[in-house]
Amino acid sequence: MSCVIPSLEPWPIGHDDVTAARQRLRPYLVPTPLRSYPQLDEWIGGGVRVLVKHENHQPTNSFKIRNGLSFVTGLTPDEQRRGVVAASTGNHGQGIAYGGKLLGVDVTVCVPAGNNPEKNAAMRAMGARVVEEGASYDDAVGVMTRIARDEGRVIAHSTNDARVIAGAATMTAEILEQAPELDALVLAVGGGSQAVGALTVCRAVAPRIEVVRRASGRCACNS
Repeated sequence: MSCVIPSLEPWPIGHDDVTAARQRLRPYLVPTPLRSYPQLDEWIGGGVRVLVKHENHQPTNSFKIRNGLSFVTGLTPDEQRRGVVAASTGNHGQGIAYGGKLLGVDVTVCVPAGNNPEKNAAMRAMGARVVEEGASYDDAVGVMTRIARDEGRVIAHSTNDARVIAGAATMTAEILEQAPELDALVLAVGGGSQAVGALTVCRAVAPRIEVVRRASGRCACNS
């Protein structure tokens, strides 16, 4: 379905937040490729040219590294000392763990029991403590909340945080610089950080662009 960009205030973030996040991420991440594939265009048909943003080229193979790095680089000195805790099924946790490793911030990631062992191993390899508890992502959120209370850690929520959303929005800002002629953005929606980020950027920079979202059916699939 198409998303009409509303005029209601307040928004979770503003374009200034996105600009600040890009400045924080610049020392650590390079722009990812935006590529076209003739066979894909032929399959879509109708004279449509499709551009694919290759966030799989990121160090953790996901755009969520933008979210995690934006969060960790946006911490105050006191928050850095306290350490952070996140709930994830892999991608968000890897982004937070990557940021923690770069900046020397202690990271705990809560995952459901039986979570993807390769993603658990990747987070541990980056120095994160991985707590496996609960049957679902929602259960992991509860564990995260408990640990934050008991240990005084800062919560790195996968969607409900302005620093996280601003990090996600940097992808759209990058796309519009690479393809200023773009007519539409098609986004898969899990938790929603990417969609909110795209709407924020398009609203400020290119309100003519149609933002189309497709629900994934599993909100935790990209967490």
